[in-house]
Amino acid sequence: MFFLGIDLGSSSIKLSVLDTETEKCIASISVPDFELEMNAPKHGWAEQDPEMWWQYVKEGISKLKTEHKIAISNIKGIGIAYQMHGLVLTDENLKPVRSSIIWCDSRAAPIGDAIYNEIGAEACQEQILGSPGNFTASKLKWVKDNQPEIYAKAKFMMLPGDYIAAKLSRVAQISTSGLSEAALWNFKENRLATEVLDAMEISEEIIPEIVSNFGKQSVINKEVASELGLSHDVQINYRAGDQPNNALSLNVLNPGEIAATAGTSAVVYGVSDTDDYDENNRVNTFLHVNNTSEEKRNGVMVCINGSGILYQWLRKTLSEDSKNLIDYDRLNELASKSEIGSKGLRFYPFGNGVERIFNNKPAMSGIEGLNFNIHKTPDIVRAACEGIVFALNYGFEIMRNVGVEGKVVKAGKANLFLNPVFREIFANTTNTTLELYNTSGAEGAARGAAYGYGYFSTLEAAFNGLECLERIEPKPDLVAQHQEVYQDWKNHIK
Repeated sequence: MFFLGIDLGSSSIKLSVLDTETEKCIASISVPDFELEMNAPKHGWAEQDPEMWWQYVKEGISKLKTEHKIAISNIKGIGIAYQMHGLVLTDENLKPVRSSIIWCDSRAAPIGDAIYNEIGAEACQEQILGSPGNFTASKLKWVKDNQPEIYAKAKFMMLPGDYIAAKLSRVAQISTSGLSEAALWNFKENRLATEVLDAMEISEEIIPEIVSNFGKQSVINKEVASELGLSHDVQINYRAGDQPNNALSLNVLNPGEIAATAGTSAVVYGVSDTDDYDENNRVNTFLHVNNTSEEKRNGVMVCINGSGILYQWLRKTLSEDSKNLIDYDRLNELASKSEIGSKGLRFYPFGNGVERIFNNKPAMSGIEGLNFNIHKTPDIVRAACEGIVFALNYGFEIMRNVGVEGKVVKAGKANLFLNPVFREIFANTTNTTLELYNTSGAEGAARGAAYGYGYFSTLEAAFNGLECLERIEPKPDLVAQHQEVYQDWKNHIK
């Protein structure tokens, strides 16, 4: 028996297959073999075509069969992780009526602020634990106000992963945690936040069927199953945003446990059992994947938009040939040739949309303190790594103020966490023990599907085989040095 995990990112789509006989991942692929196109028709906008996602999901399933020789007819359940906060609008036939407005699109931030003021700060924070900000609900309102002819064609609003699930099953659905990611969940009364919809003058009819994160959400459509070569009884058993799913993948399920990622964006995500919030809305709270009416589990998240995308920009900028880019291993090697503090060079990684830690306002980005006689390429690369970690630590401090504490941070050994310098900066700046694991979002989604199907009796059992590959402990003398540099960096934020 197999379970398929799909991780829909903004740069690529990853798929993994879990074999229940060994309880191990037997195949993992990423499609396409280049970064997905992101359309930016105006400054601060970011869109992708949902049909493009679906085509690559189909291509990935085909490659599992043809290139990896996976008997995909043995797949019994599918789990889907996806880029959070995107808006997909479809007609009644589940055909998109416009491109998806994705997570790093900034256009709707003023709308979220206006709705927050209309509802009132106290009421908004009590109900949705924050502000509609730049989340999916605000993007939906933007379409209603600015593209009424397109909005009139829309039957359903969904998040990106819901759209892929709908293409598989031909049933429109959204999860409870997905609604919280969209700023449409009333935490106080555990229901759809109709107050936000009313303030936006949006009918709740546009919200599809609401389902739990785990369980038999739907069954694959027979025509789709035949087209893909899947069994006609395959179930959709799990869906979650990429950051709650990353925490699941790392077995971060209980209060005090913390997960991190450093892909296109960088995130620290901690689990809480209280409905706490930051009064300034600089960090955000969502329903965690294992939240139940009997046992509250929330995820408190800080997100820095300019992480891997900054490293990617460096890679392109430092390469002489756009078709023959310097590889990331070389960048990591260069970073190791500089010193703590990068000889006074400071990098501010805020160049990919509005930043939540600054109340959804455009923030300063770029380099400060550059001296042409002192600084060389290694200093620039290390300063970028320091800037990303420092921005995360800035958010980490806010998280601690709302009660999310922890001395161990778990991360997959991937993306920037492959960089020894980045890992050392992270452990010593945050003063936490960093644990690295050989897992992925797609594998986590596959294990989530197996649990949702009923193969694993508990979520903990689904991750019994999770092994720590490496543990990086903070060193007191290095903590002091990194904190000194961090405080200088922090004092220069504008």
